[in-house]
Amino acid sequence: MSPGYRTLFACFVRTYLMGVAFNTRGLQNIGLAYAMDPGLRAFYRDPQDLQQARQRYLAIYNTHPWWNPMLVGYFLFLESHICNGTLSVQAIDRIKATTTYTFSAIGDSFFGGSLMVFWSLSEAAFLIQGMFGSALVWLLGPLLVLQVFKLGTFWLGWKKGLALLQRLRKMRLMAWAERIKVANALLIALIWAILFFPGSSGLWPLAAVALPAAAAYLVATRSVPREAFLLLLALGFSVWGLFL
Repeated sequence: MSPGYRTLFACFVRTYLMGVAFNTRGLQNIGLAYAMDPGLRAFYRDPQDLQQARQRYLAIYNTHPWWNPMLVGYFLFLESHICNGTLSVQAIDRIKATTTYTFSAIGDSFFGGSLMVFWSLSEAAFLIQGMFGSALVWLLGPLLVLQVFKLGTFWLGWKKGLALLQRLRKMRLMAWAERIKVANALLIALIWAILFFPGSSGLWPLAAVALPAAAAYLVATRSVPREAFLLLLALGFSVWGLFL
């Protein structure tokens, strides 16, 4: 029996609680089993089959929280194929492990290490300039987009399954993470310019943004050691300090 909309919505809502029972043995496994349970009860009416299905989601599980809804939807998609006899129980364990670890790495790099840093730096830039209205919009807007992202990826995981994962692979999120990190470096330089040269205009803020960007480009493309730029930066601050 396929789960209805109410059951699917219950699974989705429970993904917000998946970190509550975080533990050192299985990490987010209890939360995963809790989120999957309404769907599993819809699939398996026999108590023994239901118990075996629950056991499949008590193994170690950990990924970035923003991927949890999509993966729960995807695992429900896989369970529907187990019920139809088109997928073996042994296969789901291998698929689940591979998918979980892959998206854990992507999530940590793209979301945790790039996108969230970009948001926090740009939010800081708004606040230190006194742009409180823009800061509020930038706080609430992405928060709303995140909820839409979670709901959308949950639904696509349930409806599309492997096709969604293949589409995400073509998006090359790890490459985008590197591009966002370059933007983050520019934002840091911009914040420095705002802090150290308040109300200034002209070449100082431009240099504060352009020089770190040029240094990052040379390190990435010309094999110039980053230690050389750190040394130059330290010398520059030392000389600057002598004239203050």
